[in-house]
Amino acid sequence: MAGGGVKKYYASVVSGGEADIESITRSIERMCTVNGADIRAVLYALVEVASEELSKGNIVRLGDLGSMRVSISSEGCEKEDDVSASSIKDAYVLFTPGKMINNTMATLSFKKA
Repeated sequence: MAGGGVKKYYASVVSGGEADIESITRSIERMCTVNGADIRAVLYALVEVASEELSKGNIVRLGDLGSMRVSISSEGCEKEDDVSASSIKDAYVLFTPGKMINNTMATLSFKKA
């Protein structure tokens, strides 16, 4: 083995599938009196509005779901005056889960797949 290190194994999550906008719409439709077309319209509008707000530098707070904000990684500079927009290497969205999702995470159980 190159580098002389000891091989280690790590736990990882195996996805059980995915929930797309259609399945989420059907689930919401079963929980309330709003029809699927209206639910989809609101979900698509939420994506538009969240994108706009993030592009303005705003934090998007979605109640118990959580919040999103833009974060960046940049190159380090020796002088403050040398820091500029060109120092930014990447921009990404950070999601901070809300209370309900955090509670769900605290009650998860795991098994070897």
